[in-house]
Amino acid sequence: MSDIISVEHLAYTYPGVEDTPGVPVFADLNLTIEEGSFVAVLGTNGCGKSTLAKHFNAILLPSGGKVYVCGIDTANEDRLIAIRRNVGMVFQNPDNQIVANVVEEDVAFGPENLGIASPEIRRRVDSALKQVDMYEYRTHAPHLLSGGQKQRIAIARVFLKNPPILILDEATSALDNESEILVGQSLEKLAHGRTTLTIAHRLTTIKNYDRILVLGSEGIVESGTHDQLLEQKGVYYRLWNQLPGEDTL
Repeated sequence: MSDIISVEHLAYTYPGVEDTPGVPVFADLNLTIEEGSFVAVLGTNGCGKSTLAKHFNAILLPSGGKVYVCGIDTANEDRLIAIRRNVGMVFQNPDNQIVANVVEEDVAFGPENLGIASPEIRRRVDSALKQVDMYEYRTHAPHLLSGGQKQRIAIARVFLKNPPILILDEATSALDNESEILVGQSLEKLAHGRTTLTIAHRLTTIKNYDRILVLGSEGIVESGTHDQLLEQKGVYYRLWNQLPGEDTL
């Protein structure tokens, strides 16, 4: 398979405030992700998991090096829309993604901006809401929904967008157990047939992924399948062999 994401010598530093120095996150990170693969990213807080994910749809741009998504340089401002059409993201906090006062209007926001005809938008919105079992809430106010329901609305937007790449940034970590199960079912349907990058907080959910990356202060410190990483007896091995109930980061 060909690489759908390529990261070459990525360096990134968060700008400092006023006279304070910037905060470096990556100095020389290299990574390729194959089309159609399932890849998980693990690591402790502050290691750069979300920072890396935000480089894949040009929310953040490299301080040094290059990031290519579907062959497009993310630093190319003229191709920004093309990049974001190719990447769907579901973040940890769905409140940060709500843009309208009615569920169906929120889901329709993206295609409306692309000038898609109203009948087609209606068809797509209804289909997306049915995919996540939220069609009956289409006329509700998003801010009155539960956290899990809001997250399913965020997933519906990605269903409607139908991108080849899906990025899940700890999409279920803030939910209770029941909501996590319901959202997880929607995510499984959404991920089918797509290149999927998951920033994981629960190890058991990514055991069968094609590739697991462990980030540390020096970038990617381990990479492989679940079985390969257990054989290495490194960071992933220690995380996996924690006491039961402590399989989260």
